[in-house]
Amino acid sequence: MTEITETEAVVEAEDAPVEDAPVDEPAEAIEEAAADEPDASESLAVPVADLRPALEAVLMVADQPLGETALATVLGYPVPQVREALAALAEEYADQGRGFDLRNVAGGWRYYTREEFATVVEQFVLDGQQARLTQAALETLAVVAYRQPVSRARVSAIRGVNVDGVMRTLVNRGLVEEAGTDQETGAHLYRTSNYFLERIGVTSLDELPELAPFMPEMDDLDLAAEFGGGESLAADA
Repeated sequence: MTEITETEAVVEAEDAPVEDAPVDEPAEAIEEAAADEPDASESLAVPVADLRPALEAVLMVADQPLGETALATVLGYPVPQVREALAALAEEYADQGRGFDLRNVAGGWRYYTREEFATVVEQFVLDGQQARLTQAALETLAVVAYRQPVSRARVSAIRGVNVDGVMRTLVNRGLVEEAGTDQETGAHLYRTSNYFLERIGVTSLDELPELAPFMPEMDDLDLAAEFGGGESLAADA
C-alpha cells in the first residue's frame, strides 16, 4: 500500500475543485441583475406625432372646446408652438374654403361648420324634429344673458309672464346655470353657462350685441318684483 505523506495530502486538498462556493454566488447574481437592467442611455424614445395632424385628430373627437394648455400636455409640445399651429390651421381652413372652421370659443378650440352651410347642416341635424328653442325660451335666455346674475322674479318682471317652466328648460339644456342666491331676498340667481357662449360662437359676454338701452332699468324690475309682479303673472305657453 502506498503511503501518503502529510505534505502531499495538503497539496491535494488545495488543488481539489471547490463546488458551489458561496462567495461567488453574490457576484454572479449582481452581474446577472445588472445585465437585465436597461441602460439609461439606451432607453427607447417615444416618437412624438407631427403637431398639426395630431391636433386635427384630437380636435376631431373632442366633444367640447379644448384649451391650448390641455392640447400641449396631451401632445407633448410647448404651449406657444401649439398656439401657433392652431392659428395656422384656422387660417389654412379659411383660405381653402372648407366646410368647417377651427375657432377659439369659450376658452378653447373646436371645429365648427361654416355659416354658409348652416341650412344644409340644419336640415340634416333636425331631420324633421323640433329641436329649436321656443320664442319664449329665446326671450328668457336673452334676459338672463344681459341681466345676469338675475332671479326668476326679475326675468318674469321683464317679460310680463311667469318663466318658471322656461327657466327649467334652459337649465336642463345646459344654457343657464345657478349662480348663488340674492343676499337680500334669498332668491336663486341664474347666469348663462360656457355652453351658451359656445353655442352662440363668442368667447365672452363682452362680445354680445349692445341691447341694454332697450331694456328696463334694474330699479324698475326690483319694484315690480317687490310687489309680486313675477308671482301673479301667467305662465308661458
